[in-house]
Amino acid sequence: MKISVFGLGYVGAVSAACFAREGHEVIGVDVSQTKVDIINAGNSPIVEEGIGELIGAMVAEKRLRATTDVADAIENSDVSLVCVGTPSNDNGSLKLEYVKRVSQQIGEAISGKSRRHVVVMRSTMLPGTIDDLVKPTLEVYSDKKAGKDFDVCINPEFLREGTSIKDFYAPPFTLVGADSEEAGEILKRLYAKIDAPFFVTSVKAAEMVKYSCNCFHGLKVSFANEIGNICKELGIDSHEVMEVFCQDTKLNLSPYYLKSGFAFGGSCLPKDLRALQYKAKELDVKVPVLEAALASNLLQIERAVQMIVKTGKRRIGVLGFAFKAGTDDLRESPVVSVIERLIGKGYNLKLYDKEVSVAKLVGANKEYIEREIPHISNLMAESIKEVLEHSEVILIGNPAREFKEIEPQLTKEQTIVDLVRIFGKRTSDQNYQGICW
Repeated sequence: MKISVFGLGYVGAVSAACFAREGHEVIGVDVSQTKVDIINAGNSPIVEEGIGELIGAMVAEKRLRATTDVADAIENSDVSLVCVGTPSNDNGSLKLEYVKRVSQQIGEAISGKSRRHVVVMRSTMLPGTIDDLVKPTLEVYSDKKAGKDFDVCINPEFLREGTSIKDFYAPPFTLVGADSEEAGEILKRLYAKIDAPFFVTSVKAAEMVKYSCNCFHGLKVSFANEIGNICKELGIDSHEVMEVFCQDTKLNLSPYYLKSGFAFGGSCLPKDLRALQYKAKELDVKVPVLEAALASNLLQIERAVQMIVKTGKRRIGVLGFAFKAGTDDLRESPVVSVIERLIGKGYNLKLYDKEVSVAKLVGANKEYIEREIPHISNLMAESIKEVLEHSEVILIGNPAREFKEIEPQLTKEQTIVDLVRIFGKRTSDQNYQGICW
């Protein structure tokens, strides 16, 4: 495949050299004549072990060359990879002038091209940037239509400085955001020799995946540092702690807790977060990440309340309010917090949870229910049917199997507010609102 790579900085230079090594014909494009001359001389414009030798070999084999001539690069390639920088402005927003400029240049170049061209953004950009900036700019300057006359995709890079060549050939996955199946297939052929899972998503989802990854990496570093700071003050070797911590691939380093949804609760997580924060205060150690966890959790509870308020309806049914489906545990249940807020706002509620109904009569939580939440106990219904007949809005609080079967029983006037994605991949519409989907 013939490829042009725009922007010969770190990502662009590595991408150009590695794709050339994979047997593609690659043209590097940059506004800097110095970078172009360096590559054409068989040298590297960046410093990293192995990249200089790779560029030299690819130039010698005539698989890689560089130019400042955009028209030449577009005419002699099928796919353009855009790797220009997106640095921060002073206010934290992205500086997109390089993205806009290269989109203008590529648009002008493909305006006179008869063959269909694929523009692939490798630059890191916030969700919506391709739809709101890249596509319109390409269309204006090419006088062509995206998706009809040319394609636009995103292929986020996951290269680490210092190990970028290794990362290119052994990525955790290859991600392509494409709005057409044909464009996705072209990129799949581009990566045919890379042994890694290949995912095709919507353009916006791919834009967001890149930010999710980078923000999570930052969060992990900050979390480990806060734990380390507490450990030092307690005379504990933090590396010993984190080495054991990282052995848990069932919960700690796993997808288990990484599903967007409702707030956490129960008898462990809130209690232990509070306890460790208290100990940190005693030690005079600041732990803003740990403190933010509980604050963020409260915001998710308030989000659920506001979703119900925005419906403008007053008769609310709640299906499932134990901390977890299949249990009668109400200790620090976030759904109970939602219920109490709705009661305080004067809503008319009916509640159903089979396990809590049993606990109310004979369970270990009977005393807790009678002592802590008798007002909630008095609102409990005997059946799902009773709740559905009462309610204008149905709040799904946990994923008990019996709640998955209510969809055919709903009327067109009823609204579902779903905290657990009870109906699989259904996303928000007029009568259904998922908390994060």
